[in-house]
Amino acid sequence: MENRVLEEWEIKEMLSRYGIRVPRGIVVESLPEKLELEFPVVLKVSDPRIIHKSDVGGVILNIKNYPDLKEKFMEMKRRFPDSKFLIESMERQGVEVIIGVIKDRTFGEAIMFGLGGIFTELYRDVSFRLIPIDEYDAREMIDEIKARKIFEGFRNIKANKDSVVDLLLKVSRLVTDMGGKIDQLDLNPVIVREDGAVVVDAKMVIIP
Repeated sequence: MENRVLEEWEIKEMLSRYGIRVPRGIVVESLPEKLELEFPVVLKVSDPRIIHKSDVGGVILNIKNYPDLKEKFMEMKRRFPDSKFLIESMERQGVEVIIGVIKDRTFGEAIMFGLGGIFTELYRDVSFRLIPIDEYDAREMIDEIKARKIFEGFRNIKANKDSVVDLLLKVSRLVTDMGGKIDQLDLNPVIVREDGAVVVDAKMVIIP
């Protein structure tokens, strides 16, 4: 059997069960007449066949009202007629980081931490540890990246370091509980603010 790519809403439900913060959202095939979310919102195509949604125009940010959402939804529905859609509250800006998990045939599963968003491939400022990790490992991972000063109040940036430590530990526990079934996990970006960390985008491939 081939590895299975989970839909983003499935991953976020799993993350939520581990106490990991994700944006409020709903999965729909058609647009509801009343949206139980505050604007602005984000609209995403939700389809396991589409891994890199942004590359195919499957993500629309900062939709400010219902008429705008309806227009954007119909436009996306025409482009992806056989897909579901994820509508989420749009998170406030903050420091963007990435947390990833990779499976190595020799060493097992490793967790990665670094700058996220558009800077991931540009700077490649990341650190790794084998899973499981403890709090000491998590703090060392943060301290090892070149951008660590961001979490020490650099230029008055408010990024809650403890919330990142907590998130790293929860991801490690999730992976351990899955018993080797996670082939790849990519949480990017994770937005870190003074009030904590929120996983905005998530990809996961599991071994059947």
